[in-house]
Amino acid sequence: MARILIVDDEVAIRKALERFLLGLKYEVVSATDGEAALRLVEENTVDLALIDLVMPKMDGIELIGRLKRAQPSIVPIVLTGFGTITSAVEAMKAGAYHYLTKPFELDDIASLIATALEHRQLKEENRLLKSQLRDKYRFENIVGTSDEMAAVFDMVEKVAETDSTVLVTGESGTGKELVARAIHYNSPRRDKPLVVVNCAAIPEELLESELFGHVKGAFTGAVATKAGRFDAADRGSIFLDEIGDMSLKLQVKVLRVLQEQRFEPVGSTSTHQVDVRIIAATNQDLEVLVRGGYDADVHLVR
Repeated sequence: MARILIVDDEVAIRKALERFLLGLKYEVVSATDGEAALRLVEENTVDLALIDLVMPKMDGIELIGRLKRAQPSIVPIVLTGFGTITSAVEAMKAGAYHYLTKPFELDDIASLIATALEHRQLKEENRLLKSQLRDKYRFENIVGTSDEMAAVFDMVEKVAETDSTVLVTGESGTGKELVARAIHYNSPRRDKPLVVVNCAAIPEELLESELFGHVKGAFTGAVATKAGRFDAADRGSIFLDEIGDMSLKLQVKVLRVLQEQRFEPVGSTSTHQVDVRIIAATNQDLEVLVRGGYDADVHLVR
């Protein structure tokens, strides 16, 4: 069961909350001020904290910051009889999950705590999943001992920390997507989405909409506005597999994203601005096929 910390210098409120939360089978620890609360956190893992805003020695805003530094996963909820818009904004900036003014209903507190703890659990599960993905795509988990693979590992490690566009070339089945995932999950964008698109598997007439989205009525069957893969990859990476099969018309639109990080959905005149790193792959020799053309900041990983 979750452990809840109550920090309030009003004895009646603190005791009432203690009895109520113990009745809901939570573990409860309480303190009369911020300094006592910090001492409790040194000795106990706390899941959620109910914090009065105005207290002697240390106010609730400062306490939230110090609690989050001590235990980043703590979910703070501010309870105060001196609620203002300014204090609410300050509390949220400090890391508060929610803000309630006194007097409050105990049933409302129970509902809010349940929601906050569920939110905390989802964040923790998300953090663990991302950690597992990073571990899965660590460089040493890519199998290969030859001199050629050692050179690939070295190149992947170098480009992962940059924000450069990457082209991965090689025959089908040689692990190009594995290399792309290793680049993303070892990059500064590792906590943001990696969106994978197989350009060869999507019909040409649908690929533009899949990548850039469309507005309602843009074409037959567009019954609703749809966001594209580039929107989904914002602040993360997009992996365009088999980019050599993309039409020249669509390549021009992707080139604009490379140059300006912006595009228009199909049927729309509004421009979407994104921050996306492009990792592409192909089993074709593009240098031979193109024989020149646009040359951006691209690393070739063979």
